[in-house]
Order: sequence, then structure tokens, then C-alpha cells
Amino acid sequence: MKQMLFQKYDTILFDADGTLMDFSDAEHQALLRTFRAHDLPFDEQVDARYQQINNALWRQFEQSLITKETLLHTRFAKLFEELSVTGIDADAFNTEYLFNLGYGSKTLPYAAEVCRQLHARGCRLYILTNGVAATQRRRIHASGLMPFLSDIFVSEEAGCPKPALAYFEYVFARIPAFIPEHALMVGDSLSSDMQGAYRAGIDRCWLCSDSAKQAPIPIQYRISSLKELLDQHN
Repeated sequence: MKQMLFQKYDTILFDADGTLMDFSDAEHQALLRTFRAHDLPFDEQVDARYQQINNALWRQFEQSLITKETLLHTRFAKLFEELSVTGIDADAFNTEYLFNLGYGSKTLPYAAEVCRQLHARGCRLYILTNGVAATQRRRIHASGLMPFLSDIFVSEEAGCPKPALAYFEYVFARIPAFIPEHALMVGDSLSSDMQGAYRAGIDRCWLCSDSAKQAPIPIQYRISSLKELLDQHN
């Protein structure tokens, strides 16, 4: 990245999970707590199968092939069917899981320091996230990042997910004096963060620690750690 980066951008749009927030930790702890509450075994095999089911459903949701309601209703129902679990309502289990997920406020390395310093240097910071609004807002409010954020935009409240153009238009309309040329999307997901920003015509900064992984769309900046944002702003 060029050292002039943050002389160009004054509005930074951050993804939440995998960028600022440690979703893997939050998810694992929530699954463990919910499965234990129902005396169900939860091991690496169960975890791996849940991940496969859930990730596939989220990809369908991002492509507008299914609704959020279908995703939330299906993931545990399908898992329980495969595990031959009976006598547990999958929808109620999902509701309990989401409540437990709300405890997951752990941030990723450098997230708080990056937000603090960028905010101090005059950047407006926003979080753009897919997910269940009540859960995401609860996690972010408990993360310690709120003093540095101007607003949070959750797909559930927007009525459509990243990477839909309509989602980004919803966000842009709610940011005061928004200038697309002065905005930068920072995220770890090619399919939602980078693809969505590309569709919306704003510059992109891809957070990816895998140097072998390539982006199928043009990316202005690529970083392997959030700390690099500060390195380039000094």
C-alpha cells in the first residue's frame, strides 16, 4: 500500500467477523455452550459438519438464493437429522445459540488499536456486517470498539446482505456527506466484502494472510494484518 492511502480515504468501512471480530472463537464457545445445555455431544466431527452446513447456507444467502429465515431454520434441523437427534426443536435451539453467540465479543489482534488510532486521525469508521442484528449489535457493543465507530449497518436491518448492491446503497444513503471516492472497504471475504464493494464502486482493501490466495476481481490494497493499516498511515 502507498503511504498516501489515508490522505485519500476519510471513511473506512470495516467488515466485522474475520476482520475486527474473532467470530471463530465466538462461534465455537456458543456452540459448545448450547450443545452442553442440551446434553448433546459436541466434538470436532460435529463441529466440522456444522461448519459445512452453515457455510453452504451462508453462501446461498449471499447469492440471494435463500432467505435469512430459511438459513436460520435449516442449519440445525439438517444437522440434527444427520446426527439422528430427536426431541429438540431446531428453531428453539438456534435461538438459544444466537443468544450465546452474543457473548462473543473478542476482537482480533490490533483491531482496537487500529480503530482507536484511525478515529483519532479523523477517519470515520463504520461496521458493515451480515448476520442477525440483535446478536451482532450485542457483540460489537461489548467489544470495546463502540467509542471509535460512527455507526453499524447490519444486513438484516437493511433487508439484503453483502454483497448486494442494494445493501451498499442502503449504507451510503445513511452516511452523512458520503463521497464514494473517499471511502475504503476493509474486509476478509472476497465473496461479500470485496465483491460487494466492487459492485458499489468503492475501493477495496483485502485482509488475507494466505499469500497464495488470489482475488478474482481488482483489489486496490492487500494486507496480511490489520496493523498494516497503521503502518501505512504513519
